[in-house]
Amino acid sequence: MPCVHYKFRSKLSHDTIPFESVHITVRELKQKIMKRERLMLCDLQISCAQTNEEYTDDEALIPNNTSVIIRRIPAAGLKSTNTRFVNNWLEPSCGSSQTQQVGDSSPVSLDLLLKTENLAEANASEEDKLKAVMYQSSLCYYSSSDAMKLIGLHPPNYICFRCRIPGHHIKNCLSNADKNHAPLKRMRKCAGIPRSFLVEVDDPDRKGVMMDSSGKYVIPVMDADAYATGKKEKPPFSPQNEPSSPSSSSSDLIPAALLCLICKDLLTDAVMIPCCRSSSCDECIRTCLLESDGHVCPSCRQSDVSPDSLTANTALRQEVNHFRNGTRSLHSYSCRSRSPNQKSKRRRDVRGNRSRSRSPLNRYTDQKRPRY
Repeated sequence: MPCVHYKFRSKLSHDTIPFESVHITVRELKQKIMKRERLMLCDLQISCAQTNEEYTDDEALIPNNTSVIIRRIPAAGLKSTNTRFVNNWLEPSCGSSQTQQVGDSSPVSLDLLLKTENLAEANASEEDKLKAVMYQSSLCYYSSSDAMKLIGLHPPNYICFRCRIPGHHIKNCLSNADKNHAPLKRMRKCAGIPRSFLVEVDDPDRKGVMMDSSGKYVIPVMDADAYATGKKEKPPFSPQNEPSSPSSSSSDLIPAALLCLICKDLLTDAVMIPCCRSSSCDECIRTCLLESDGHVCPSCRQSDVSPDSLTANTALRQEVNHFRNGTRSLHSYSCRSRSPNQKSKRRRDVRGNRSRSRSPLNRYTDQKRPRY
């Protein structure tokens, strides 16, 4: 099937356009290429790949199996359809000095040059023309303020955040060289807050003040009430309020079995000393052993007791937790608060009762002898 091989200047490989006759006109080839490549608002320049001869006549015939080079050029007589590019131009007022014509001999200002379509005939310097080209081409992708930042200009409504004076950028502010200059406070904008929730104030240094769209100083109503009431600050290192428990109400209600032998308070991290098997607070017994001269035990007065030999009394720690949570009554600790003599006497009585009940001679002592 007859075909023509074409290639764009920016591509490396050739593509093929088939047709039905022996020759194809330049106009038909352009239409087929633009339809296939989905090109719009442009024209194509076709030249032969072997002889570099350009086909200027649209009715010229291109033979079969010909290789051509395609180049995109602007279409003649077409206007720009970019409405954003046109709407961003500001019409100059009749009485202002910016109503300069392009063909006048006086030089065109940069503000008017940015809105000029025919930059080639404008009476301006090449540097200003380059800035105008960069500005106009950037409007297709950026806003007008961002496009001015790209060429090194500031928008007309730009205000220096350091001195609050328009006309210069913050990095070019004269107050940068002054070390004693204090920058002005930046105001937050109350965007998204309804007007009914705001109250107007006069003091810009007030805490929590913001600025609305009209330039007035406002503050939210809830914040104004909160700042007027104030916050009650607690002194540093003050003890926190703990929940009420049987141990905090009165020291007399603490069972003797849960009292520390040194601080006379409820046991904290109960540990057991190996010499006399007595239990105390971990911090109390370690401090007592380290402060004594020969590591003397405070209960049995035995010396050379190492703090590393202390063991955790897990059973007593559980009893302390039960007592703090209120899950154990005071009656259950009554046996622990008895004296050692009472405990030993009760233990001997229990042993005696056990031995008496196990003896075969005492089996019928309390009963009558049966009759036969």
